[in-house]
Amino acid sequence: MNIILFSRKQVNHNPEQLQKMFAAIARLGLDYSINKDFAEIVEALTDIVVEPRNIFSDRVIARGEDVMVTYGGDGTLLEAVGLLPDYTIPVVGINCGRLGYLTVNNGDEIDQLMEDIANGKLLFEQREMIEVRGEGIDHKTLALNEVAIQRHGASMIAVETLIDGNTIATYHGDGLVVATPTGSTAYSLSAGGPVIDPRCQCFVLSPIAPHNLTMRPVVVPNNTTIELRIKSRSGKAFFSVDNYTYTLCDGARIYVAIANERLILATPHNNTFYDTLREKMMWGVDRR
Repeated sequence: MNIILFSRKQVNHNPEQLQKMFAAIARLGLDYSINKDFAEIVEALTDIVVEPRNIFSDRVIARGEDVMVTYGGDGTLLEAVGLLPDYTIPVVGINCGRLGYLTVNNGDEIDQLMEDIANGKLLFEQREMIEVRGEGIDHKTLALNEVAIQRHGASMIAVETLIDGNTIATYHGDGLVVATPTGSTAYSLSAGGPVIDPRCQCFVLSPIAPHNLTMRPVVVPNNTTIELRIKSRSGKAFFSVDNYTYTLCDGARIYVAIANERLILATPHNNTFYDTLREKMMWGVDRR
């Protein structure tokens, strides 16, 4: 089995956890590949020497029976997903960030996590993804959490939004987020959108700082095609797909639909989505 390790420079790396991770990999006889930035951090913080043949830069080195392990927060996991050669590789997140809705381990039991991976004891579930096409996007682009259109500069933008060709609204303000249920606890939540169980088959449209106060988030079925028409006084708008950002011109049209691909994401043992929600949101905590 090959463990694909990924992390970013801005993550707060714990040397003791890194030592445990590599000790478990060696003890269990696992192969591994690691991105260049993470390899440099590991060598700087520990006495571990990473073989050059195990390092990758741009695309993941897949060797068969692969499992990707990310070390960081949800942002790290989202960036790592974009490097996968395909979506048959399961992804496991170790949380060293803040909230970490997509991660299953806080790093304290990292050696046990590696044993569970090696012994096939981890639970996984498939998460639906968004496929994006349109002007300014020259290749197939997928998102796990959301796509968002945002203003470029000080002037507000307008996003005319159609569902299967039927106009639902024109959102005037800072922009619009189109999120999956997985992404409902990310940017969409910050914009006032609802929390959605990841098993639901839907999208949520959440306006960002709408100029019209009657604008509210809308939940739509995910078997529809969403068309976004951009009108910007500055002539440009930012368009983000999870962790990747593009610049679009005034009048651009973007089409959002459910992707054929599904991400295989690890889920914690004996811990449901609602358990995670209560823990991360601290719902029911009495601090009096």
